[in-house]
Amino acid sequence: MTSLPRVRIGMIGYGGMGKAHSYAYRALNTLRKLPVEPELHIISGRHQAGVEKAAAAYGFARSTADWRKIVESPDVDIVDICTPPGTHAEIAAAAAAHGKAVISEKPLATSYEEGRMALEAVRKAGVLNAVGFNYRKLPAVSLMKRMIDDGKVGKIQHWRAIWMSDEFIDPNIPFDWRFERKMGGTTIADLGAHLIDMAQWMVGDIAEVSAQSETFVRERTDPAKPGGTRKVEIDDASSALVRFSNGARGIMEMTRSCVRRPCDFTVEVNGTLGTLHFDYARLNELLYGDGSDAVELYGMRRIRAEHISHPYAANWWAIGQGVGYGSSFVNHFGDLLEKWPQGPWDPDFAQGLKVQAVCDAMEQSAAGRQWVSVASIGN
Repeated sequence: MTSLPRVRIGMIGYGGMGKAHSYAYRALNTLRKLPVEPELHIISGRHQAGVEKAAAAYGFARSTADWRKIVESPDVDIVDICTPPGTHAEIAAAAAAHGKAVISEKPLATSYEEGRMALEAVRKAGVLNAVGFNYRKLPAVSLMKRMIDDGKVGKIQHWRAIWMSDEFIDPNIPFDWRFERKMGGTTIADLGAHLIDMAQWMVGDIAEVSAQSETFVRERTDPAKPGGTRKVEIDDASSALVRFSNGARGIMEMTRSCVRRPCDFTVEVNGTLGTLHFDYARLNELLYGDGSDAVELYGMRRIRAEHISHPYAANWWAIGQGVGYGSSFVNHFGDLLEKWPQGPWDPDFAQGLKVQAVCDAMEQSAAGRQWVSVASIGN
């Protein structure tokens, strides 16, 4: 047997996203044929004991508590960033300066200016770069995009998406980085980034937004000050009206304050010829309303997005067995490594920055209670 050339992964961050990314790298060559094989070379984290445990569990050869050792290492080809959002841009720029390809979890940054700095860094260095908009890579969501491109819904008139979770519902959750604006970003940037990316990927650029935000739990206990509290700096829930450059209209809602909603999101597009609807709770299915159907068939048909003719499905299990959350990362990294080392990679930092511009516009709109042009961000 001829062994494949290896591409060495240096991962920064070992929490939930680090676990998901590591799973994907290890599963890749079992599920699809690639020109290279990812090698889990080194992983870093702030706590030595924790990162050593993660390295052993995830299959990394080495670990370190200093992320700079990863970006500086001559033995690392790709730096994969799985840290809190406020650190993404700094790490990405440092990795690019050392000639590394960079994969960053979303959002690209917690502000447009930081995101632009990261984009400029990878462009200056001429390195491959990608943002972790993994939900694009679910078979049903990719099928939704393909059907839109094939004209199955006609001219798009409306887009709607809702993302609900109960992550912040408990007022007794103590203050940590997730409630700090500069480090954790907003709910708009955290949950909304995925929705904004899918909207612009499927429909087109967003031109203008009108948003509202609310923080329901305004203070949380501060672990650094026994008996003290700290002001929450981000929104618990936000929503927005959006106007696309092509004239389509849209509505988005993102909240982390919905009881018993663990990670529930829906996406729907309405066109002149049909409707498509995706519900993450049934992530192997896509609903399709075809305006050309006979009237006695009025309604929505349920497509099982598991047939070998559907995106990514041929790489997975027999029809009817379904895929899950981890599959989106396998599909995403497979698409990236399939094009190693020439590229291009997609979605890249340029697309991540376009998403960040919409996030910033929504935040400005909510603060000023007015419509905000996305083109005004960064100018």
